[in-house]
Amino acid sequence: MEFDSDIAIVGGGLNGCALAIALAGGGFSVTLIDSLAVDALTDDRFDGRSYALALASKRLLDAINVWGDIAQNTQPMLEIKVTDGRAGEGPSPFWMHFDHAEIEEGPMGFMVEDRHLRRAFLSAITANDRITHIAPDTVVAQSVDLSGASVTLASGKSVRSRLIIGSDGRRSGVAQRAGISRSFKDYGQTAVVAAIGHELPHNGIAHQFFMPAGPLAILPLTGNRSSIVWAETHARAAELSGMGDAEFIDALRPAFGDFLGNIHLAGARFSYPLNLTLADHLVDQRLALVGDAAHGVHPIAGQGLNLGLRDVGALAQVLVDARRRGEDIGTDAVLARYAEWRRFDTATLAMATNSFNGLFSNDNPVLRAGRDIGMGVVNAFPALRRNFIREAAGLTGDLPRLMQGRAL
Repeated sequence: MEFDSDIAIVGGGLNGCALAIALAGGGFSVTLIDSLAVDALTDDRFDGRSYALALASKRLLDAINVWGDIAQNTQPMLEIKVTDGRAGEGPSPFWMHFDHAEIEEGPMGFMVEDRHLRRAFLSAITANDRITHIAPDTVVAQSVDLSGASVTLASGKSVRSRLIIGSDGRRSGVAQRAGISRSFKDYGQTAVVAAIGHELPHNGIAHQFFMPAGPLAILPLTGNRSSIVWAETHARAAELSGMGDAEFIDALRPAFGDFLGNIHLAGARFSYPLNLTLADHLVDQRLALVGDAAHGVHPIAGQGLNLGLRDVGALAQVLVDARRRGEDIGTDAVLARYAEWRRFDTATLAMATNSFNGLFSNDNPVLRAGRDIGMGVVNAFPALRRNFIREAAGLTGDLPRLMQGRAL
């Protein structure tokens, strides 16, 4: 049977791009199918979107030769401060402070704008002759058999490969067509995301401020700018999204505080509902899921993209190792190794973010006292702090070679 490529990746987002580059670097031919036009991926205007990359994710990007193209546009996260309180009242006296100087590896993570990361991915994809980039186009049908898999595109094209990988988001069509069901929980919250300019320097410090309706994350960008992820009730978030810029800043200021001086909007605003969604299976016959197609978690710990990149590192390693042993990469036995590797980590982070959100997104005085004491205890013991720092940096658990900064 003749194949158009070894692997077809459906979904050209960040995880799909990273996986295509990693697999091509491992010697596979890859077809990447993207619903967005290429010119939408090369728009250099800042639209406010950015990501927190853990140190382990930075190592993966370095290993697949992407980091060099974005390094100068990233902001290291040197400290994380976690506080509890109510808007306008100031933080609780109990808090947690994590400093990268307590570990030897370097900054816990880096903030990077969406425009820089997407442009670097596209450049690497365009330069790699093992990657066929089809965009814009969408998959309308898929089928698998004992020897391979096929996808049919809206344009009428078809792609035959040994394996289909779904990297097409929380409403993954790849998963739906394979009959993979999902577990779902609505948090009753919507995240309002924006970039904020401020008068004073942030000094590379990230802040997570827990309020009764949901957390507010203030994450340092290059220059005197920060990215905010503000979780509010659906109704309040709709109000915030409908406000003019000046009115929005007036609403934000009591929660944001004045520690960075005067603030203003430095980009567009976005909003998206917060929920937990987990695919019941990460693999099926000649099919695997990565990123949000496999799991969507609460952004409370900023680990969504990092969790997807762990999928990328694990799946790329499993497939490369299988081919070196002469195995058919699309067999159930090979794909089961990926599923077994990622299932525990995915479930653990999903439970942790779910529990954290439930514990902190309320104004129950008993829970508030308990969580404040807990933060005080963690902050008082260096060994506990270092464990949390290493977790935030993505340095714990069974890391794929790429996330250790090693080649496949």
